[in-house]
Amino acid sequence: MLSDIIDVLADPIDGTPLSGADDFSRLVSESGHSYDVAKQGYITLAGGAGLRYTGDDTAMVNSREVFLSRGHFAPFVEAVSMAVNDVLEDAGVPDNAHPVICEIGAGTGYYLAHTLDDVHGARGVGIDVSVAAAKHLAKCHPKVGAVVADAWARLPLRDESVDAITVIFAPRNPAEFARVLKPGGEVIVLTADAGHLAELREPLGIIDVEEGKVKRMIAQAEGHLVPVGESWPVEFEMNLDQDSITTQIGMSPSARHIDPADLKERILALPPSMKVTARAMITRLAKV
Repeated sequence: MLSDIIDVLADPIDGTPLSGADDFSRLVSESGHSYDVAKQGYITLAGGAGLRYTGDDTAMVNSREVFLSRGHFAPFVEAVSMAVNDVLEDAGVPDNAHPVICEIGAGTGYYLAHTLDDVHGARGVGIDVSVAAAKHLAKCHPKVGAVVADAWARLPLRDESVDAITVIFAPRNPAEFARVLKPGGEVIVLTADAGHLAELREPLGIIDVEEGKVKRMIAQAEGHLVPVGESWPVEFEMNLDQDSITTQIGMSPSARHIDPADLKERILALPPSMKVTARAMITRLAKV
């Protein structure tokens, strides 16, 4: 709930602290700006220019919810949660603390909810630009506060307020990450690796993940974040039926680039069930 993370949130315009008003039906900043809480429980915190993007639409969000709820990406969840625990341990966060974990591009909250279940006493801030996603995000876990915001703009978070940031196949803003991380805090990034979903690429006409994504990410973070140790791979096989393949493609950017009729025809031409490889890299980044 937003009340659990009010000490973390800040006015997106001027960075002043926010507090609840009218039984948390709105949040008000020290500078006098007011933001209404949606009836579904999320809040939109955007600066004066508003949101430049709309993010995933309802169809993509529904596909994501179905695919992830079937547990196909469970090893990714476990790897991210383990990395978060390692970060908190290395930072010396006490066991009786209530660390703040922020996920950027949190979507429906699938990953964040599982991480909160795995980290005792943790609180979660889920940030996504999609209103459709925020409606799911707001109810994914009792300790999650759902925020609609632009990851490329100033994050609506106070300076040095977050213990760990997770970024799972989502945009990164190194300067802002460094600003909001507490001393000892880190960013955990899960990046798709070349060969991810390789078995589906040719038959469905999907472009493969380009080589060198992690190196470029580290280079783009220079001056703000530095890698902690080496990145490591997470790779596993999934048995996907045609319906699961449909939802997987439906939740990805490919859904915007392939004609729905063509995609349906290509999926129907696949075997009823097939093994598909998931492949990604995890990188830990600390602020300079």
